[in-house]
Amino acid sequence: MRKINNSTILGNSGAPTTSGDMLKVRNDGTLAWEAIDSTDLLPFEWGGGRGVFAGGESSSNVIQYITIANTGNATDFGNLLAGAGQVAGCSNVSRGVFFGGGSSTNVIQYITIANTGNATDFGDLTEGRYGAGGTSDGYRGVCLGGYDGSSWHAGTIDYITISTTGNASAFGHLSALQGNGDAFTNGVRAVHGGQQGGIGNQIEYITISTLGDAKDFGDLTGGNTEQPAAVADLSDRGIFAGGSRSASASNIIDFVTISSTSNATDFGDLTQARYGLGGVSNGTRGVFAGGAGNKDTIDYITIASAGNATDFGDLLSGGMAGGNVSGD
Repeated sequence: MRKINNSTILGNSGAPTTSGDMLKVRNDGTLAWEAIDSTDLLPFEWGGGRGVFAGGESSSNVIQYITIANTGNATDFGNLLAGAGQVAGCSNVSRGVFFGGGSSTNVIQYITIANTGNATDFGDLTEGRYGAGGTSDGYRGVCLGGYDGSSWHAGTIDYITISTTGNASAFGHLSALQGNGDAFTNGVRAVHGGQQGGIGNQIEYITISTLGDAKDFGDLTGGNTEQPAAVADLSDRGIFAGGSRSASASNIIDFVTISSTSNATDFGDLTQARYGLGGVSNGTRGVFAGGAGNKDTIDYITIASAGNATDFGDLLSGGMAGGNVSGD
């Protein structure tokens, strides 16, 4: 929400202005009305034209991309700083950020989504981990859970300001048994689902602008769900796709309404059962790529319309494409 010239405006506020106040989130998570500058008036944008997948099987450092609206095979983008399987990702409209990966590394790195090339150092997580979930509200990026080197049940939540390089700060915690899932957002709330072992069908949420621990949202339709992909659309719908259920790869696609709390509902099926896949969205179409076992499959759905996924193309190299971001 923005307050400009003493008027409350919801959503995108239109043309930039040099006067008035804006409710801003400070680095410590508190809110304050402060003067507007030109960088504050970039509206939150969902998805983007380009989807980027980073990392993969056997600590691959490959970054590859697709144009979300056009089916076809992935194209080489560049390389991560080091090989990093199961990285997490978040983005604003122009910058993609990748968290952790590899052997529980704490490295954060970034790319400019519109420009192909290698990743650049951003900073460090509060603790090293891989298999985390990542998402953002376009300003603040969050990294949820992951494997910390001793337990899949690392419930740590970190946050960064995407436009400013630097180390992550502590946000809060997932429940004790959340570690190996993924997350999506409606721009206000981040929703995380899936994990390694334990109560694997649990879904939790946070309000991205407010520091604190996650709260219960509901349950996925299946049993233990490890390493699903997560995407969302413009209409407040979030999708979890694939994963490993009861030690077997799953083709199940579930959906929820992000602004409410409830159990997930069946959406349809992927073209191929798999876990460790990545997901990107342009606000209308959700695209799922890769998977454990060097799978190179890419398939897609229209998020607003329940049904089975359709073939999109192939990755250049298959594997766990967990580091996924989208933008222009």
